[in-house]
Amino acid sequence: MTQATIVAALRGASKQYGTLRALDGVDLQVRSGEVFALLGPNGAGKTTAISHLLGLLQVDEGSATVFGQAPQLLSSRRRIGAMLQTAGVPDTLTVGELIALFRSYYPNPRTVADIAELAGVADLLKRRYGKLSGGQQRRVQFALAIAGRAEILFLDEPTTGLDIDARQTLWKTIRALVAEGCAIVLTTHYLEEAEALADRIAVLARGRIVAEGSVAQIRARVAQRRIRCVSTLDHAAIAQWPTVRSTRCEGDRIEIVADDAETVVRRLLAEDAALSELEVQRAGLAEAFVEITREAA
Repeated sequence: MTQATIVAALRGASKQYGTLRALDGVDLQVRSGEVFALLGPNGAGKTTAISHLLGLLQVDEGSATVFGQAPQLLSSRRRIGAMLQTAGVPDTLTVGELIALFRSYYPNPRTVADIAELAGVADLLKRRYGKLSGGQQRRVQFALAIAGRAEILFLDEPTTGLDIDARQTLWKTIRALVAEGCAIVLTTHYLEEAEALADRIAVLARGRIVAEGSVAQIRARVAQRRIRCVSTLDHAAIAQWPTVRSTRCEGDRIEIVADDAETVVRRLLAEDAALSELEVQRAGLAEAFVEITREAA
């Protein structure tokens, strides 16, 4: 990637709150046309990092830039969209009025109809925001975030409180925005969401980046494998085998998570001649995340 594709960056960013080091020399770059997922346990520094890139906080050391300039500048803000965990949205306005208000802040906004369709809120335009359910309000907040045709979009836990259909609509829209060249910065506790959407992932722990790369690269850092098979063996007995971390049984199908898959598979085949439907997969992002953050702790 060339420097021209970098739309946001933290360089050596540090932030101190009393004795707490919220960020400790963080370096990260966000590129156009990608979903960059920032993951980490509670208190890892994710919200602090995003707040610096949005210009809501000033770094104590290092720098935060958006489009090569300070994020506080109006010229930067007009190219940024954000959906944060808390939103100060007027309760008395209708959804249509809110969208009209927010799009007026930008030089080249989307149409109200386009915004409503992309966010899945066309049926809510005449409803007052304060009368909506929590999930409906989150959909409206997403609509406001995309109203200005932002070149970089910050989504902080965007699907919290959404049902399956609303979540799928949001995922579809995120992919469409990325296809247009928009950069997405995503924080989420739903690791399957990061696995489905992210082009690159950075894992924060105790204010430091402890892992960074594609989903495949993050998963490859963990030796665990997931083994699935149909077997008459007792899964509780398998759980006691060396390198086996866990087992789960559904009918005659057994799922095993192990550090040394080859040894476990050989023993399965040796002890059950009728073993069938054998599959071995690399550990998922969830297992990798747990292992990486455990090591960091």
